Amino acid sequence: MLCDVKSIDLRAPLIVTANLANWLAKVLFTIMDRDAYRNCCSLVKIPRQSYEQFWSSHFVDYIDKELSYSKFFKKYLLPNHPCMFSRRFTDDWKCRKQWVTEEGKPNFQKLLQEFDETPVPVANCNAKEYNANPKQVLPFKEFIHYWKEYIQNGHSSPKGCLYLKDWHMSRDFPDHNVYVTPVFFSSDWLNEYWDTLEVDDYRFVYMGPKGSWTPFHADVFRSYSWSANICGRKKWLLYPPGQEEFLRDTHGNLTYDVTSAELRDRGLFPHSEEACQPLEIIQEAGEIIFVPSGWHHQVYNLEDTISINHNWLNGCNIDIMWQFLQNELSSVQKEINEWRNTMDSWHQHCQVIMKACSGIDYGEFASFLKIIADNRMAFLNACSSGDSSDYPRHLSETLTTLGPYHAAFDLQRVAHILECLLCNEDFKRLDHSALTLQPDTMLQQIRDTIQSTRGQHLLYQE
Repeated sequence: MLCDVKSIDLRAPLIVTANLANWLAKVLFTIMDRDAYRNCCSLVKIPRQSYEQFWSSHFVDYIDKELSYSKFFKKYLLPNHPCMFSRRFTDDWKCRKQWVTEEGKPNFQKLLQEFDETPVPVANCNAKEYNANPKQVLPFKEFIHYWKEYIQNGHSSPKGCLYLKDWHMSRDFPDHNVYVTPVFFSSDWLNEYWDTLEVDDYRFVYMGPKGSWTPFHADVFRSYSWSANICGRKKWLLYPPGQEEFLRDTHGNLTYDVTSAELRDRGLFPHSEEACQPLEIIQEAGEIIFVPSGWHHQVYNLEDTISINHNWLNGCNIDIMWQFLQNELSSVQKEINEWRNTMDSWHQHCQVIMKACSGIDYGEFASFLKIIADNRMAFLNACSSGDSSDYPRHLSETLTTLGPYHAAFDLQRVAHILECLLCNEDFKRLDHSALTLQPDTMLQQIRDTIQSTRGQHLLYQE
């Protein structure tokens, strides 16, 4: 059934008034160029090529030379393909020097000086709790003491193999500045949203001994991730989207370990033989791996390893997140379908359960889109007025670096998802009174912003 949501055309050029010439000098060479914008500005459904090329391949692109953002955008972000960046992209990070000894090992003395009593989350890789490893919170120095003993005992311990993971180091120590997010990963809606709320983030530090590992999974909200090895080596087993369906048991649960012998049990995993072989990648010290949306993976530390990991979303994969949320809600609805006719608030209860399971519901998703749209509308309006004081400095720097073409692309993607949201029957049934701004009003504001910033300017002429 068609719904009454007008389409939005963002293909017209943006206006940048003459009084902004000086301010725009620093964005003259913004990292999304005109051709990249025009190639993707009319996309409604982002076309993604088949992942068949990865079914029998053991190689991903290795980037060791300068790469433009526009090329990364077109070659890896939009098609959702993995790649690896060489250590030259992390050589100037402070943590590569301060956290690592001359022998390339974790510098325990320096780390203890910095973090000492800091509470950190630690998982036990030898224990299984549902489809993950149980965690405890330990003082950082206690984990380092364990790690030293683990090494001295030939990488073994009666305590099991402990792995410091998902530590919000940047949030706990915002002034440390021991690394810089590469520009390729700077269009990061997920952390932009949480930074705005000042509640959470998806920036993590991992520290683990040789033999520590992470079970088979896909990242939160089916986000992208990037992971940089500060020291040590990792082995990644990656499966292209869709292959995980062959790795479910008869109850529909994903395997915990893709290397387990039980996968060969056709009675338990009837379709496992249909899955392709995983893409196996060895990541060396200093290298950064880009893991695309929905690529399930399993990761091993081949040596004592420290890594920095971000989960992130943007206009290129927001449609994948939206599909994930719809799938999550559908699963919840199936689980409690028998109570559907006995509860007046059944649909709202489904949202509550969905948020408990996945971390977000439709209402918060709409709020997420609003913050992203507000920031870009403020940026484009600043391109008309010359006043960039309406948004935080760090965000101003990011949006300025990405440039007005990128802001326009982002608004287009938000508008498309809002249109989908407004057509969604489950969203229509919800109480919208708690939303700070109704999606249809937000959509109109996006249209108005684009309309008011149309025109010609020297920077955008042929």
